[in-house]
Amino acid sequence: MNQEKTTFVIIGGTSGIGEAIAQKFINENTTVHIANRSTGLDISDENAVHHYFESIGPIDHLIITAGSFAPSGKVIDIAIEEAKTAFDIKFWGSIHAAKHAARYLKPKGSITLTTGMLSRKVIANTYTKSAINAALEAVTKVLAKELAPIRVNAVSPGLTATTAYKNMNTTTRETMYDNAKKNLPVGNIGNASDVAMAYVLAVTNPYMTGSIIDVDGGALIN
Repeated sequence: MNQEKTTFVIIGGTSGIGEAIAQKFINENTTVHIANRSTGLDISDENAVHHYFESIGPIDHLIITAGSFAPSGKVIDIAIEEAKTAFDIKFWGSIHAAKHAARYLKPKGSITLTTGMLSRKVIANTYTKSAINAALEAVTKVLAKELAPIRVNAVSPGLTATTAYKNMNTTTRETMYDNAKKNLPVGNIGNASDVAMAYVLAVTNPYMTGSIIDVDGGALIN
């Protein structure tokens, strides 16, 4: 008898942390669907998200890593429309995905959202990311109660060495990494594979729901 494959949907899985997550789950016993703008899915478009999950059918696990960009700057300086666009993608996009995936998730399935340490670490000029991530962490806990027995968790990464910074000036990027290393208890910057391990925990631990998993090298305790 053929073993039924475990089906994953990873939104934002073509590069960086999302790609590293996909690599950890791709094997002969899984079917992994990867979706983002480059594959034709705009998660800020609820109708598109609805049709996407309708086309796939039953799934076991949803992982959302899309929407990492948000404008930096002071509250008084950032155009509200820019902030709204960031919310539309990461916050509302995550809500769209969770809402429509829930109809197709199996009872022992899971949803894993992505937030970030700025949800709880106060740094000037980061209000957009801080607000989005804090809102997602609150919703994670609400969804965990509303969708039970489906498990809902979030992974909160700190600064991670990924292709997200590939367009940054090399000297600026290395200076950013060096400064962070000096202040982190672990003394180094994590990579995408390090962070992906937290998603594996969220997906595979049947006793975990409503949890925020910090993978930040100790940034929140520094």
